[in-house]
Amino acid sequence: MSTLVKNIVRFALFILVQVFVLDKIHLHQLVTPYIYYLFILWMPFRMKRSWQMIVAFALGFTLDSFRHHPGFHTAACVLIAYIRPFLVNLLIPQEGADTNYEEPSFKSMGGFLPYFIFTGVLTLIHHGWLFLLEAWQFGNIWYFITKTLLSTAISLLLILITELIFARKQSFRTNTA
Repeated sequence: MSTLVKNIVRFALFILVQVFVLDKIHLHQLVTPYIYYLFILWMPFRMKRSWQMIVAFALGFTLDSFRHHPGFHTAACVLIAYIRPFLVNLLIPQEGADTNYEEPSFKSMGGFLPYFIFTGVLTLIHHGWLFLLEAWQFGNIWYFITKTLLSTAISLLLILITELIFARKQSFRTNTA
C-alpha cells in the first residue's frame, strides 16, 4: 500500500473513531479521551514543516466540523505540528533515525522512553492548549490542571494500546542503492 493511501485511510479512521466512539465518553466532565492527533505524531519524518502544518490544519478543521467548535482542535493540531520537528530533533540522535526510518515509533526513536517522551510532551501541549481555548480562562486553575493531566493520561494509555494493537512494521533503510 502506498504511503499516500495509507495516510488517507489513517486520517479517516482516526476522525471516525474520535467522532463516533471517543467523543461519546466523558468521565465526570474531567476526562475526555482524544486519539485523533496521533495522526500528526505518526507523520513521516521527511515531511516538510509547512506540509505538516497544512495536514494538521485539515485534521483539526475536520474534527471541528463534526464537533461544532470554531477552531479549537485546529489550533491545537497546528501547534503540535509546529513543535513536533523540534522535539524529534531533540530526542533522536543526529546520526539519523529520521533518515533511516519513515515515521516515529518505538523502533525508530530508539526505544520506549524517547517515544513516550515524544508522545507525552505533544499530548500534554495539545490537551493544555485545547482546554485553555475551550475555557478561555484560568478561572479555576485546579480544574484546568486536573482535566489536562487526567485527559493526557487516558489519551497516552489509548496511544499505547493503539501502538500495541496496530504495530507498524518499519524496516531500516540503508543509504546504499
